[in-house]
Amino acid sequence: MISPKLHITNGDFTTKRLEELNFEGKVITWREMLCEGKTTADVGSESFWKIRFEFLKTSYKVSKQKFIDNTLKEYRNLCNEKAQDEIILWFEHDLFCQVNMLAVISWLKHYRKGRQISLVCSGKINTQKKLVSLSELSKNQLQEHYKNKITLTKDDIEYADYIWQLYCSDSPLQLENIYKLDKNNTFSYLEEAIKNHLLRFPSIENGLNHIENSILKTANNNQFESKTQLVNKLLINQENYGFADSQYFNKIDQLKNMFTSFNPIKLSKIGKKVLHQQTNYYGKIRSDFSYLGGAKKYSYLYVNTTNKLLKITS
Repeated sequence: MISPKLHITNGDFTTKRLEELNFEGKVITWREMLCEGKTTADVGSESFWKIRFEFLKTSYKVSKQKFIDNTLKEYRNLCNEKAQDEIILWFEHDLFCQVNMLAVISWLKHYRKGRQISLVCSGKINTQKKLVSLSELSKNQLQEHYKNKITLTKDDIEYADYIWQLYCSDSPLQLENIYKLDKNNTFSYLEEAIKNHLLRFPSIENGLNHIENSILKTANNNQFESKTQLVNKLLINQENYGFADSQYFNKIDQLKNMFTSFNPIKLSKIGKKVLHQQTNYYGKIRSDFSYLGGAKKYSYLYVNTTNKLLKITS
């Protein structure tokens, strides 16, 4: 007998929790990090997966076999689950999860029309000031979140799909305008996620984005004996990005010229000058192959005084 419910989770840990707690229904894990690298709006298409693999292979040395085993096989499992009446999405408040959530809803809109789609999204709970992840919830809290899941309306689904289209467009300017003007109360963490996304474009002040500047600042203000210690600190203090250690290691590697040593961690002279906005590193770090969603990262500058993006004309 086919279960009337399908759960799509943000990762293996959540999947394991749901299976341990015997939630009714089939559980599928969405194994992607669409907040990193180029994305296209046609989620699940052959060209979509080709672009994603090229990014993961180039930036994270992911082999074709690993990509097939970890991501494509689970996606194919999702494609084979066609009979459920209700689909429950399990995602979190951070940028990592919110972007994946948008992509999944867009896919469901196109390939699972007419299904009831519900959302379980962790973040605010009454007992804590900080936003919490699904992994931090107790058994009772997880069950309470499920009990209070939100059923998405047709308008909610259309809105999520529209924001995904904008995220995948070659210009982030419309996304910058729309998220402030046209808010959707169902997706209560999406506005902050988009704000954090826009901060990933290089600052006009020194050519580095918010995350890159945070790496330099953390390295400069603390004493670390290794990259691992630095990354652990960044993970603890990260804002609502939801990054894993591999993403921070990757970003530190991109900034290697800002350091004279990684054992212990020491900034170079140029690293300190960039950090203190005494020089602009844009020209040296710029790449035509670096994307944020559908937009080229270095075709736009973030103007800190106005909190707006500026398109660079060639």
